[in-house]
Amino acid sequence: MKTDKRYTKFAAAGLWLALSLSTLPARTQQIPATPLDGLTQQKGPVISPLTQPTLSPGVIHLMELEGEFAQAVAAGGGKAFAEWFTDDAVVLNNGQPATIGKAAIAAQAKWDPKVYQLTWVAQGGQMGPSEDMGFTWGHYEGHSKDSNGQPVVISGRYMTVWKKMPDGSWKVAMDASASEPAAAGECCTLPKP
Repeated sequence: MKTDKRYTKFAAAGLWLALSLSTLPARTQQIPATPLDGLTQQKGPVISPLTQPTLSPGVIHLMELEGEFAQAVAAGGGKAFAEWFTDDAVVLNNGQPATIGKAAIAAQAKWDPKVYQLTWVAQGGQMGPSEDMGFTWGHYEGHSKDSNGQPVVISGRYMTVWKKMPDGSWKVAMDASASEPAAAGECCTLPKP
């Protein structure tokens, strides 16, 4: 079945993305040694046409796009990241003002993927009825090192909004991420002296 082979390629490749630790979203940081390392660390279910045969070809296509986007960024860092956005795209992240426009996104996306990298896996997605816009969402985990060389790990949720361009290509219209919520019981506790 053609869909199964396409998804296998998508899943095996993993989903990667890197952003600048100092100036860009929480959805960022260090790629594990192999693509499957990131997949084994993910929380929640991974969507698969094998386990969810009702996935539409449109959703599978969006997931493939996200995989291609992530692979390009894993190899090319910030410059590759900015190339995937529409001219009027928006990036939204915890505690930071919106970054609006491809030029502004490119100005902030100046990181080396060897220093700041991220893994993520789509957990869901939807294609719009006209099949020219849709979104994917999932869990991310970022890895970097602090000034002392110690590992720093962040995690959270992300959403990518995809838009079909007049030439038939697809671009990112919005990228948003949010830190992982506090663990149960931690949201209202006071710090201990």
